[in-house]
Amino acid sequence: PKHFEMSHMLQPGIILLKEGTDTSQGLGQVISNINACEAIVDTVRTTLGPSGQDKLIQSAAGNATITNDGATVMRLLDIVHPAARTLVDIARSQDDEVGDGTTSVVLLAGEMLTAAKPFLEEGIHPQVIIRAYRKAGALARAKIHDLAVNVSKEDPAERRQLLERCGATSLNSKLISSHAEFFSKMVTDAVLRLEGNLELDLIGIKKEPGGSLEDSKFIEGVAFKKTFSYAGFEQQPKKLVKPKILILNVELELQREKDNAEIQVRDPEKYQQFVDAEWNIIYTKLENCVKSGANVILSRLAIGDLATQYFADRGIFSAGRVESGDITRVAKATGAKLQTSVNQLGEEGILGFCELFEEKQVGKERYNFFTGCVDARTATILLRGGGEQFIDEAERSLHDSIMIVRRTAKTQEVVAGGGAIEMELSRYLNEHAKTIPGKEQIIMKAYARAFEAIPRQLSHNAGFDATEILNRLRKIHRVEGEGTWFGVDLVNEDICNTFEAFVWEPALVKLNSIEAATEAACMILSVDETVKNPSAENKIPEAEKIMQGRGY
Repeated sequence: PKHFEMSHMLQPGIILLKEGTDTSQGLGQVISNINACEAIVDTVRTTLGPSGQDKLIQSAAGNATITNDGATVMRLLDIVHPAARTLVDIARSQDDEVGDGTTSVVLLAGEMLTAAKPFLEEGIHPQVIIRAYRKAGALARAKIHDLAVNVSKEDPAERRQLLERCGATSLNSKLISSHAEFFSKMVTDAVLRLEGNLELDLIGIKKEPGGSLEDSKFIEGVAFKKTFSYAGFEQQPKKLVKPKILILNVELELQREKDNAEIQVRDPEKYQQFVDAEWNIIYTKLENCVKSGANVILSRLAIGDLATQYFADRGIFSAGRVESGDITRVAKATGAKLQTSVNQLGEEGILGFCELFEEKQVGKERYNFFTGCVDARTATILLRGGGEQFIDEAERSLHDSIMIVRRTAKTQEVVAGGGAIEMELSRYLNEHAKTIPGKEQIIMKAYARAFEAIPRQLSHNAGFDATEILNRLRKIHRVEGEGTWFGVDLVNEDICNTFEAFVWEPALVKLNSIEAATEAACMILSVDETVKNPSAENKIPEAEKIMQGRGY
């Protein structure tokens, strides 16, 4: 026996992972992941709702961003914790899918995890919690489908009013909330211009510091900043009525050969022939452009000084190095077709048309405007404002509002905001949990309580007594059918029927946020071990640490 004991002691441990690998597992790891997510949620919690605070985030490069957009905050935080990064992913997916509700989805996921923590500490297996959460999530989404109000309107005026209300609800929680009515009309105009085509890229947002927000303009067509220009540009016309527009992806300037070629000539006349051939090529290109009949020529590539002067002498406006997005919008607005060659420009359907082209001063910059476009499917919003950071935040706010209006135009199902739908879901799941036996009942009740975080945080951010507001909301939601749409009244420090107050949100926002938050919570709960490999920069361990590792 003694011999056996000695041989057992001398047996080396089995090393499976590289030395320096950090591993942690078990219940402690799940709780640790939940704590990390709670820390992230606490960062964005105060940005929720019309009374939400803003965050000032400075990047490593020294760039400062002021925002209360949940997705932007999550992206700029540069989170390194692997589990907490899941919340960044769901905020991004919510932003990409529906555009708004990014703070809500992070807050919901955090509350669901917080609700699960006591059960884990009491010894309930994570898979039991996950099953109950998924079941409750499916019930919540089904309830939203039942509650959602279809507001499809045949009358264009009523439909427009509906879209404006949804756009204003999105803007109410942003930095530009005081101008929500002004911008919601602008956003609705832009989305309605697109009609069935809901590509976001077709709405251009241009920013020009200076002036006030009310100086912002909606252009039924395209506007872009004047591009880099050569001598002769000032002689070109700056206003053309009913212009013919040619769009090119061709370089119109003399260039050195890309290949490092060498040609040996003995006769000077031969050299002159090479030079003449080069000039003939560029002049042929320019003549073809003029023969097309176009009097506005735009190109993605450079239009050099020779071409600029050539066009100026013939009363033609030209702009080179126009951004790809602007070229696409001009093509959609005017009907012009992008050409990669200047041959056969006389064919029908190549040129685009609009009522008016003009170059105007906006702030300290000059902009090219194409307006009065026939059957235009694009629009441009020209944003003005006091500071660059303020305009950047206004652009992010408009992006969210445009996404919401697009989704409403497509799905036409809305629910009441202001925490009303969350309180109703909480009540419904609480009632339903009473019909379920076993552990799932208390887990579903905890899931239901997580929804109350939205109205609670809305009240808290506004400086209200959240406990009193929530008690009153719980009481009125108990009366089924009457209190369904009651939420937080942030104007009068009270509760009100938010549906009648026109605080509307597309049902899709809530459906997506519940699904994303539930899946994120379930994923974090299902992780019971984290293995962190040593980075390449780590120093070589000392000799005595060589035998360290994970052994069995």
